[in-house]
Amino acid sequence: MKLVEAVGKRVEELLQERNMKANHLAKLGGIPRSTLSVLIAAKRKAVQLDTVYQICATLDIPLQEFFNSPIFNEVTD
Repeated sequence: MKLVEAVGKRVEELLQERNMKANHLAKLGGIPRSTLSVLIAAKRKAVQLDTVYQICATLDIPLQEFFNSPIFNEVTD
């Protein structure tokens, strides 16, 4: 799995844990909905760290918690 795919899956996982929709996260965090859609669908080759940071800040979790997931053990490149 590529890093960008793992990030998208982790965002989905966090949204499910909180019973939250991506639209709500976008609205709360001031993140464009299109940015979240592209991130979750892994449609880009790279992910902006500041976007991940904004997601974490909105969900009130540290970056360490975001990346401390078994999902990232599956990253191969």
